[in-house]
Amino acid sequence: MMKTLKEVGCGQTATVKRLNGEGPVKRRIMDMGITKGTAVYVRKVAPLGDPIEVRVRGYELSLRKRDAEMIEVE
Repeated sequence: MMKTLKEVGCGQTATVKRLNGEGPVKRRIMDMGITKGTAVYVRKVAPLGDPIEVRVRGYELSLRKRDAEMIEVE
């Protein structure tokens, strides 16, 4: 079953399998350094689940829940 970054728990690391979505949103996610094979560490999840704070390639990043849903991980 497909697992998305949104489902990864706080304090866990996941590897990006693929990016869903298209156009500017997908491009923006890729520009942030989230590409296939990249390790993503979930640092913090806001009380209502939005945004999700992650560490990618050595820097901190906040993602909206709907963007995190487009990132398939393993």
